[in-house]
Amino acid sequence: MLSKTATAALIDHTALKPDTTEQQIAVLCSEAREHHFASVCVNPCRVALASSLLQGSGVAVCTVVGFPLGASTTEVKVFECRNAIENGAAEIDMVINIGKVKEHDYQAVQDEVCAVVSAAKSYQNILVKVIIETCLLTDEEKQQVCRILLSTEADFVKTSTGFSTGGATTHDVSLLKTAVMGAMKVKASGGIKTMEDLSAMVAAGADRIGTSSGTSIVKVLPVK
Repeated sequence: MLSKTATAALIDHTALKPDTTEQQIAVLCSEAREHHFASVCVNPCRVALASSLLQGSGVAVCTVVGFPLGASTTEVKVFECRNAIENGAAEIDMVINIGKVKEHDYQAVQDEVCAVVSAAKSYQNILVKVIIETCLLTDEEKQQVCRILLSTEADFVKTSTGFSTGGATTHDVSLLKTAVMGAMKVKASGGIKTMEDLSAMVAAGADRIGTSSGTSIVKVLPVK
């Protein structure tokens, strides 16, 4: 079993529900400081607050772009990305245009990811994770999207928003891990609520875990 410290370092401590309040963000950030999570993942309107609360903590601020549908225009996603970074975000989780994937317009998908990644990488030390919403794609489409991502400078492929018809599965994590061939990392998110869930995702190849249950997961673990 992973130690508490090692497990916490995998977790993006997440609060993305539309009714999330300022007080809930404050609690999220306090928990992230206490447990030394990798990041907090918050909606764009909460980035500045989270950044101020986590200053000097070593916990990154992550936010979402084109969330949760991926159906914004490329120009809007680029603006969201830049605005979030200027407000203090260090990690960007963008949702691809899922409709374009279903149409197999992979050039449009590649162009959009490149535009957002380019915007992010014009700043220093920004990670980009690309959410592909695996529950809406065939295995062939997931593999094709991964091939596209390998031609970009994105850092992670991420399974899910957690707001569609399904979340992360070990099958999908394993498939993505194989498809990116070690050139990118894999983030599993959506429906990961227990240490057993997290361990299964890590065993399947996940390098980062997005969950709103981070505190309850790490509380059951030994420190070392």
